[in-house]
Amino acid sequence: MRYGVVGTGMMGVEHLHNLLITPGAEVVAVVDPTPASLGWAKAVVGEGVRAFDSVERFASEAQVDAVVVASPNHTHRAVLEPLFDAGVAILCEKPLATGVADARWIVERAASHPRPFWTGMEYRYMPPAAEFIREVHDGRVGRLRMLSIREHRFPFLPKVNDWNRFSRNTGGTMVEKCCHFFDLMRLITRAEPVRVYCSGAMDVNHLDERYGGERPDIIDNSFTTVDFDNGSRAMLDLCMFAEGAEHQEEMSATGDKARLDVLIPPGDLVFSPRVDWRGPKAVERRHVAVDPAAMAAGSHHGATFYQHQAFAAAIRGEGPVGVTAHDGLMAVAIGAAAELSAREKRVVDMAEVLA
Repeated sequence: MRYGVVGTGMMGVEHLHNLLITPGAEVVAVVDPTPASLGWAKAVVGEGVRAFDSVERFASEAQVDAVVVASPNHTHRAVLEPLFDAGVAILCEKPLATGVADARWIVERAASHPRPFWTGMEYRYMPPAAEFIREVHDGRVGRLRMLSIREHRFPFLPKVNDWNRFSRNTGGTMVEKCCHFFDLMRLITRAEPVRVYCSGAMDVNHLDERYGGERPDIIDNSFTTVDFDNGSRAMLDLCMFAEGAEHQEEMSATGDKARLDVLIPPGDLVFSPRVDWRGPKAVERRHVAVDPAAMAAGSHHGATFYQHQAFAAAIRGEGPVGVTAHDGLMAVAIGAAAELSAREKRVVDMAEVLA
């Protein structure tokens, strides 16, 4: 299967590393307007790979079976237009777009596209997270009532031309970073969001940075709650100045019978059934292993590798599209609602952003 990768910055290079260990995959072309980024790609896949500085030329000349889009968020619609016309399988990195209008356009084009279209949501494919989701869906906690997700991590990394310092390019932190978690909320609760409340601000990171005299405007910490149409609720606790935290991600699902936690990067699942309040506790802990090669090929706890195996199966007609364009739209919509809520300090109904 012949692959091309559009956008060969940090995430594009991670995709290249994972394609190199994907059975049957051959990277034949890369696309980026920045020579340094093309150099990073060639350092991974070799000087013989065909390099383009234009996605239009790539779409007409490269002759690939599948394309991975890892260009900056605000370029996705323009990048996807010639790729849809080329009739190739597409994996488009999150977020699908910076706003609901462009995301909806992508959904409409994907619906009539003859080849698989996949929204890149790596966090679903981290083996500990995937096992956590499976156990919740299998009823281990009983009827799910509360879902809590915490990401305490490092600040946004430097990017080419500093594009990720401004919400107009990213959709805002709640779209750019948190779409992963809003996607997980829909997946885990198996429900649709009704309303969103986000309290967030830029309090620590990037305060002294200036780009062309302009100060960044991206949230670096927030609490977000989402009510779902099945009566469950979810909460995201985000902090991007907590790189010293032991666990970057933690998820807790609490039902009427038990609570289940997953801790990443340790990769541990912790099961806590309800007991008499006087004790003793009956906590069970186990570790979910990850292929060492998958771990070494990226910074998402092996998830990029496992997602590529599922994407390749969908291209071959051996499995479904795991993350649809509609899933990508809904993650963007929840993020957009959270951004609006944080700015205006009010609850936002999902109907408002999806209108």
